[in-house]
Amino acid sequence: MRVAILGSTGSIGLQALEEIRRYPELFQVVALACGKNVELLASQAREFGVRDLAVSDPEDAKKLEKILPGARVRHGPEGLAELASLPEVDLVLNAVVGAVGIFPTLSALRAGKRLALANKESLVVGGPLVMRERRFPDQIIPVDSEHAALWQLFLGVKREEVAKVWITASGGPLRNRKEEELAQVTPEEALQHPTWKMGPRITV
Repeated sequence: MRVAILGSTGSIGLQALEEIRRYPELFQVVALACGKNVELLASQAREFGVRDLAVSDPEDAKKLEKILPGARVRHGPEGLAELASLPEVDLVLNAVVGAVGIFPTLSALRAGKRLALANKESLVVGGPLVMRERRFPDQIIPVDSEHAALWQLFLGVKREEVAKVWITASGGPLRNRKEEELAQVTPEEALQHPTWKMGPRITV
């Protein structure tokens, strides 16, 4: 299976590449994208023999072209969307951070690619649009945390058997606080996640 990994220098992208290293007979990386970590992206491109790349910023794109002569480097949301629809791609892992992830999500779906979706913002920003653009059942494979767990649970039941789903917060800095204490929580306290350093946009 030929894979495009968008967000290859982040946590999920790195984990995906680790699995691909374990099963090289099953997967071939054909496209990679990152936000700003050009050096790591270049290293990944060399290791996996990838020529189709994308970064956020046009200046970083120029830098990457100098590091990797002959690479086909794109940038910005359009670059992500282009990688997601390349003819040689079978599966797109969208592990991009932020609302910009909607562009490769829609591009992959419209091109009929399988989409492993870790970018929750795609659903927050354009959930109904994303659902309309699906070309076949199970085209979207949830990858990250809660929505992946729910997807796996639903594999074992008929949809009409489920009336409602509740997703609860299972961790975080406020887990053991009493309900009456939550009204006094400061933003600084809410950002002190005990396990993950995700930054303010993702943490809250």
